Amino acid sequence: IMDNGLVKLTILKPQGYLTGVKYGGMDNLLDIKSNESGRGYWDANWSLPGGRDRYQLSKGAEYRVIHQSNDLVEVSFRSTYNPSTPGITLPLSVDTRYIIRTGVSGFYCYAVYERPQGCRAFDLAQTRMVFKLRQEKFHYMAITDEKQRIMPVPEDLLPGRGKQLIVPESVLLVNPVNPDLKGEVDDKYQYSMDNKDGGLHGWISSGPIIGFWVIIPSYEFRNGGPTKQNLTVHTGPFCLAMCHGTHYIGDDILAHFGEGETWRKVFGPFFVYLNSTNKASSAHNLWSDAKKQREIEVASWPYDFVSSPYYLTAIKRGSASGRLFVQDRYISSALIPAKNAYIGLSAARTEGAWQTESKSYQFWVQTDSSGSFTIRNAIPGVYGIHGWVPGIIGDYLEKTLVTITAGSETQLGNLTFAPLRDGPTLWEIGYPDRAAIDYFVPDVNPMYVNKLFLNSPEKFRQYGLWDRYTDIHPESDQVFTVGISDPKKDWFFAHVDRRGPDKYLPTTWNINFNLNSVAGGTYKLKLAIASATRSDLQVHINSMDQEHLVFQVMNLGTDNAVCRHGIHGLYRLFNFDIASSLLLKGDNSMYLTQARGGDALCGILYDYIRLEAPATD
Repeated sequence: IMDNGLVKLTILKPQGYLTGVKYGGMDNLLDIKSNESGRGYWDANWSLPGGRDRYQLSKGAEYRVIHQSNDLVEVSFRSTYNPSTPGITLPLSVDTRYIIRTGVSGFYCYAVYERPQGCRAFDLAQTRMVFKLRQEKFHYMAITDEKQRIMPVPEDLLPGRGKQLIVPESVLLVNPVNPDLKGEVDDKYQYSMDNKDGGLHGWISSGPIIGFWVIIPSYEFRNGGPTKQNLTVHTGPFCLAMCHGTHYIGDDILAHFGEGETWRKVFGPFFVYLNSTNKASSAHNLWSDAKKQREIEVASWPYDFVSSPYYLTAIKRGSASGRLFVQDRYISSALIPAKNAYIGLSAARTEGAWQTESKSYQFWVQTDSSGSFTIRNAIPGVYGIHGWVPGIIGDYLEKTLVTITAGSETQLGNLTFAPLRDGPTLWEIGYPDRAAIDYFVPDVNPMYVNKLFLNSPEKFRQYGLWDRYTDIHPESDQVFTVGISDPKKDWFFAHVDRRGPDKYLPTTWNINFNLNSVAGGTYKLKLAIASATRSDLQVHINSMDQEHLVFQVMNLGTDNAVCRHGIHGLYRLFNFDIASSLLLKGDNSMYLTQARGGDALCGILYDYIRLEAPATD
C-alpha cells in the first residue's frame, strides 16, 4: 500500500502489479473485473533472432523500499535475469518503480531495463505500461483538444455487437450498447499520436467524475525520435504508456541485441495525474487542468526526486546550442536560416537513421525563426547531430560528432545543411514535409465512419480509405498533369491497388509534363516517400518497357500506415538518373507503377517528387 492522503495505490508484492488506485471517492479506478495481473502492468514483445514473436508480462521477484521520507516514497519490484536458468525467457533484468509524493495528486512510474553479461541474443519489439480502467465508469477519452469522444465498451467488439473488418483491429459497431455509436468503426490505431505531438492522454469517468491521465514529460526514452507514432488509448478502456515499439515502421526499428551484449535504459518516469470535479458541467475542465499539469511536468524535467542512479538529474546533464542554415543555390545564393527545423542528438551515425534508433536516448528541439536552437538536459555521451527542415528534402547529419558533458553547454556554432540537389527544378509535386497530408484525402465511405474525424484535418484516420481509390478511379488510373492538376484535389494520398472483381490489381499513375527543350546530360528525379508497405515500385519514362525503366524497388516497407490510418511512416528519399535520351522536347509522361497486386493494404504514401535538369555551372 502507498498512500499520500490523496491517492492510495495497492501493489502486489513482489510481482509489482498495480492492482488498485483509490482516488476521489472511487475505491478503485482500475478494472476490478480483471485479474490482479491485468490492471496495471509492464509487458514486452520480443523474439529470438529470426524466431516468432513472444509476449512476456513483467513480474518482479524482489520487493524493496528504495526511499521513504515525509515527502516521498519510492518502491522497487525487480526481476533479475540469470543466463544459466533453463527455458526461454526475456533476457533482461527489469526493475519497475512507483513513486508517490506528499500533496501530489497522482503517481510516477518508471522502469530500468538491463542486459547483464552473458545474455543470449534477442530482438526487442515493444515494451510499455498498461492501465486497464473500470469499464462501467470510464467512457470518455481525450488525447487532444479536438480528439475527444465517448468510446465503445469491450462488449461492443464481440460478435453480435461488432463485426470484424479486413483489418483485425477494426470493428464495425452493428449493435453497440450505446446506440449512438451504431454504424461507427472502432480501431485503436485511429488514436495514434506522434511523439512530438503527444504527451498527454486519458479518460474521464462518470459517477464520480474523475480524470485519469498519462503524462509523458519527455520522449527522450522513446525509440524512433519525434515522428515515431505510438498508441495512446483504446476501447477497454485502456490507457497506455508506450515506451518502445515498432508501429508505423515495422521490423526496421527492432532493437537487435547480440550475444553477450550489455545494455541499460531507463524508461520514464511518466506521471499518472488524477483530478476530479463534483459538477458534470465542469467535466471538460479536467482536460484543461491536465494540460496545465503536463506543462508543470515538462518544466520539471528531468525530475530531481528519482532515486535510481541511472536516471540523471539536470546537474548531471549537458546541453548544446547552435544555428542551422540551409544551402541550396537553386533556391538562394545566400544561406537560408532553417526556420522551424527539427534538430536532435541521436546515437545514430547515418542520415535519417534516428528514425530507427532504438537502444539509446534522443534529444530533440525545434529551431526558432532564425534557425537558432538549444538542446537542454541531454545525457552525457557522443552523438550525431541530426535534423530536417520543413520545405526541404532529405535528412541533415553533421559530419562531426558532438560530445555532451555534464554541467556544460557545447557551442556548435553555425551548421550548414546542404540538401540533395543536382540541378535546377523543372517541376515538383507536393511539399516536402515527410507526410502525405498535402494530397487528396477522400471522404470516408459512409458505411465505415468514425464521427470524430468527420470535417477533421485528420480525415485520413478514417477506416477503408484504400478502397476509395477504386471508387474514384473504377476503370482507369490517376492522371496528373504538371502545371494544371492540383495535388490537393488530383493526387490520391496513397498509391494502392485497385479493387477488381476477384482480387486487387496493380496500378500505374501517369504524370504528364512538358519540356521546352531537352539538354544533354543526366536528369535527376528526387522521390521522397512518407511511408511504404509491401510495395513494388517501378518508374518508367514515356514507355512502359524495360528500356524506359529508370527505377525499381521491390517489397518496400513494413510501415502498415495504410491499414493503420496513418499519413506517414518511415521516411525514405530516392535519387535516380534519367538519361536525356529518354526525354522528348514537348510532351512527356512518367509512369509510377504499384506493381504488387493482390494486396488490399499495400501502398506508398509519397511526400514529394521533383524533376531536376542537368546541373548548370
